[in-house]
Amino acid sequence: MPKGKGPQGKRITLKVAKNAVRVLFNGRRRLELSKMGIAIFPKCLLELADVEEIDLSRNMLRKIPNTIEKFQNLMWLDLHSNQIDELPAAIGTLQNLTFLNLCNNKLTTKGLPEELTLLKNLRTLNLGLNCLETIPTTLGTLKELVELGLFDNSLTIIPKSVKKLPKLERLNVKRNPLPEFAEEDEPIDTVKRIESLYLVEKKDLCNSCLQTCQGERDELHKLEDLTPGPSDKPSFPSLTTPNSTAIDNQEEWRMK
Repeated sequence: MPKGKGPQGKRITLKVAKNAVRVLFNGRRRLELSKMGIAIFPKCLLELADVEEIDLSRNMLRKIPNTIEKFQNLMWLDLHSNQIDELPAAIGTLQNLTFLNLCNNKLTTKGLPEELTLLKNLRTLNLGLNCLETIPTTLGTLKELVELGLFDNSLTIIPKSVKKLPKLERLNVKRNPLPEFAEEDEPIDTVKRIESLYLVEKKDLCNSCLQTCQGERDELHKLEDLTPGPSDKPSFPSLTTPNSTAIDNQEEWRMK
């Protein structure tokens, strides 16, 4: 490997890129180069700068060049699951962009350029699974945002300007150290501790098991006697409960 250079990844030729263009049902042309082992943005893609959608997800990209500004028809850009640590200022020139997925990269707060707020038509922005410690308050200028993903970062606060975006319907901030979203301890549900409940007749138990079950039942009756108020629970004198074990999943118990 040449000194000072990172991994080159797979080389994408213009022929390969042209064969990767798909026409969608809505008439848009999508350049699909996901999972191709690409480490450097291929220059040959500039020959296809009139496409409306680009999928470069699941590659090894570290940088997006300023030449991205050549893709002025771009409405949909998927860059998730790469190694991108910063966006170029030229990203703000993509005025037709409505969808931008940057999930699962290495973006920091410094890696988000101010020009990102120029994407006035952006409806979906996914910044989840990155290295963000803060979110620029200027993201509150993206008035068309409907969906914003900020999950799995290191955020301790969400700016009010972002929370109050007029069209925002889905805001995912899960798994961030946000005080206002701290979950309270769930109350203990005794039902969740039961996996199986077996009802059998006394005649089907050996003497040892029968004595054990009767002893446990007597202990339960003593506890009931200490509880004030009448009991409405039905009684099954010919049935006993020989054993039960614990489980944390109530739904699984119910299915059984």
